[in-house]
Amino acid sequence: MQELLITLYPWIKSFHLVLVVAWMAGMMYLPRLFIYHLQSTIGGEAEKIFLVMERRLLKGIINPSMIGVWLLGILLLIARPDYAMSAWFLIKFAGVVGISAIHGLYAGAYKKFLAGERPKSIKYWRICNEVPFVLMILIIIMVIVKPF
Repeated sequence: MQELLITLYPWIKSFHLVLVVAWMAGMMYLPRLFIYHLQSTIGGEAEKIFLVMERRLLKGIINPSMIGVWLLGILLLIARPDYAMSAWFLIKFAGVVGISAIHGLYAGAYKKFLAGERPKSIKYWRICNEVPFVLMILIIIMVIVKPF
């Protein structure tokens, strides 16, 4: 199996990166939708539209992309198990776990919006909008530069 994965490694890595881009695009856009949602009138037409947009983004792009990133990442690690104990990989992995946790936070917030709640503040969501981006920068540096 490992030989097959090594042969397919460039393809797996390519699709892994495509899904990372999709996941990160969604992770950076969803908090913006939450901000607009908070600014909308409770029970108004705009709020209904934001709920649809948030659901489609979360269930149609963010969730499937994250699942694909994890599955393909595991295949990459099976192909190259020597990476598992590298410092750069462990830092990268911590970043991915962090983004995954934020993903869970966003999913929970969506459920609250869906229930009619207005979780957190506009300032909170503006800050949340930046965190996945910062973690993504860290991850990219770890993977490309491998400084450790």
